[in-house]
Amino acid sequence: MSHPQGEPGPSPTSDRSHRTTPPPAPRPPTLESLGGTAGFIYSTVPVVVFVIALALLSTKAAVIAAVATGAVLTGARLVRGERLVAASGSLTGVLVAAGIVALTGSAKDFFLLGIWVAFAGFLATFGSVLFRRPLSGVAWNLLHGGAYAWREDRQTLRAHDIATLAAALVLGGRFVVKQWLYVHDATGWLAFAKIAMGTPLTVVAALVVAWAFRKTSKRLVESRPVETIAPQEPELPPHQGASGQRRRHLT
Repeated sequence: MSHPQGEPGPSPTSDRSHRTTPPPAPRPPTLESLGGTAGFIYSTVPVVVFVIALALLSTKAAVIAAVATGAVLTGARLVRGERLVAASGSLTGVLVAAGIVALTGSAKDFFLLGIWVAFAGFLATFGSVLFRRPLSGVAWNLLHGGAYAWREDRQTLRAHDIATLAAALVLGGRFVVKQWLYVHDATGWLAFAKIAMGTPLTVVAALVVAWAFRKTSKRLVESRPVETIAPQEPELPPHQGASGQRRRHLT
């Protein structure tokens, strides 16, 4: 069936709807993003070396051994092609701890920084839940451009309350246990607590945060209503209205 000249035919896209695909959600924290098994080893070995050296040598020698071990491990990570910031992370912590021991002369102060970092982290995470702005939800929204009213969705807010409280529980537990051992001068047990309550518990908390991230993405990103673009009617050429079409039919 032909259409008269000047009369627009049906647009080929008139019955199509263009769907806007939601942007891919940023990956939630995983074991690999936390350094994986290698990261756990790199952060653990200097502590083990410090405790062993402390049992055999002086405090000063133990600190030097821990720093030397951290430096060797950092060099090995750089040779493997890791970035300087990631590779030097464990060495930075060892250097700060060694500096504190050098100032105080007490071997147990090697773990002092970690104790108070855990306490500060607990205050930040637990306080954010009390103020109804759990940090895991704030982080998720920042990763998505800050464009979502995530706190207005009850299930989303509850999920991030749980995730942030899981992080607060890990950090608070570290502080309580290590501070008790610190007060009782249990340097060896401090090293054990640092290893046992370090990366393993961090991974557990990260898995809870990853669950909250996925839940939020499904509710707020993937379930957004599909936007459709209405087809536009093509405009008639200038000076061609109904009278122009009648003249063509008569001729």
